[in-house]
Amino acid sequence: MARGRSRRRGVDRRDSRGVVRRDLGPRRPGARLGSVPVPFIPEARLIPTGRSETGEHGYNVWSPGDYADRAGASLEQTGFFEVEIARSIDRFGPVVQAFSTYESRRNADDPEPFARGINSIQLMHDGRRWYVVTIYWSGERPDLPIPGHYLPSPDGGGAP
Repeated sequence: MARGRSRRRGVDRRDSRGVVRRDLGPRRPGARLGSVPVPFIPEARLIPTGRSETGEHGYNVWSPGDYADRAGASLEQTGFFEVEIARSIDRFGPVVQAFSTYESRRNADDPEPFARGINSIQLMHDGRRWYVVTIYWSGERPDLPIPGHYLPSPDGGGAP
């Protein structure tokens, strides 16, 4: 691994990158990374960023429960399927920082995504399993296209 980055080469995307489904209800708060459910730590935060109609940059800081309360019903009503299309990972011991490039669709079989962006996911390993600490994300906009190095590489691997 160069500079702590992992590359995924020759990996079947259906096995390593699946639909990201955040369990929004209080029953099982967590995220899915590929097919593996990953729980949130109790203090976890979800932080969407964006721009207001006046062009000011901003953010919201939500607990997983806050996110479920604010977005859950809308996502369930309109449909939401987020597919990871590329990933880069930095790891130091129990700490992982992953940039996960995503495409969002209302239905799993929609031909084109309605949104794309990058999730910055911070994970912690406690010696037995992984936990989500933070998911911090920004959507792609016309004035903020996703850089090529965060998109899938031609050989089917993730971002370098």
